[in-house]
Amino acid sequence: ITQSELPIVIDADALYALRAIENELKNRKAPTILTPHPGEMAELLESSTQDVQNDRMAAAQNCAQKYNVIVVLKGARSIVASPDFTTYNENITGAIWFNLTGNPGMATGGSGDVLTGTIAGLLAQTRDALQSTLLGVYLHGLAGDHEYSHRGNGLVAGDICEALPRALKYIEEHPEPEQINSRLRKLE
Repeated sequence: ITQSELPIVIDADALYALRAIENELKNRKAPTILTPHPGEMAELLESSTQDVQNDRMAAAQNCAQKYNVIVVLKGARSIVASPDFTTYNENITGAIWFNLTGNPGMATGGSGDVLTGTIAGLLAQTRDALQSTLLGVYLHGLAGDHEYSHRGNGLVAGDICEALPRALKYIEEHPEPEQINSRLRKLE
């Protein structure tokens, strides 16, 4: 992490090592994307899972700014937070997006791995960390929604993975910005 000059996506147990290299992480020249669930976020913020869940938006924004990274706080209505976007209000730094795709059937082991892989794959293609993260979160949820409509609750990670090409095709065939933006909302 400290030596790589390339963008990276960090998930799972690797997140637990970040507090030890907080200063190095802040000063990375290449973008860094973290994809914690609430328990991992609690560790990053030296907090409790309950505190994270009580104010998910603040937790995501605090983590993004603390480590100078893009954060995806996974869970119902995943949140994407960016540290380096200044809004019209000079007192607020960073940006927050709420993803409205996804469903409870996706709360299964491996679903987060599919999300991380989706973001990493998009990042390798686009080299745009924020857009890859936003699109990855949206596509992941859209794929889960497609599978949920066919299978119901209890999806497995492979179901979501198999549906990703269909989700991408759907976006390509329905490029209306209003439709896409209605499912991924930015908070300013």
